[in-house]
Amino acid sequence: MRNVLARVPKGNAEMVAAAIRTIFAQPDAQHVRSQLDVIAGMLGRQFPAVEAMLRDAAEDLLAFTGFPVAHWKKIWSTNPLERLNKEIKRCTDVVGVFPNPAALLRLAGAVLVEAHDEWQVSDRRYLSEGSILLQRTETPTKEVAQPALVAS
Repeated sequence: MRNVLARVPKGNAEMVAAAIRTIFAQPDAQHVRSQLDVIAGMLGRQFPAVEAMLRDAAEDLLAFTGFPVAHWKKIWSTNPLERLNKEIKRCTDVVGVFPNPAALLRLAGAVLVEAHDEWQVSDRRYLSEGSILLQRTETPTKEVAQPALVAS
């Protein structure tokens, strides 16, 4: 969204952002794809660069549609990443000055390891195990030929 809005005059940014948000507000994958085409065409009349950006990034923009609809809002959100970055920034602000880049890397790495450990043992899940299991059963998998058992 930031990249697109950088190509649009400030006066039109709110309208363009609202139009792009309608892509993500669709009820299923087919409607999301068709809405992307509609919005890209509509914005392309006034902003050809924006249309090109949307069409070039269509595969990345629509990657979330490969998951169950219940997961969509959590997949396209960057909130967990932003929260983690904020924690790294908070820790680096406390230290202030680092003697060398390796010291900064060690501190940031320690924050990431701590977050990973918390995620491993915590009962709270961003995506529940049940919903992930449901997604696994809905996704068609390739059948792998099993070797025949030979009785001996």
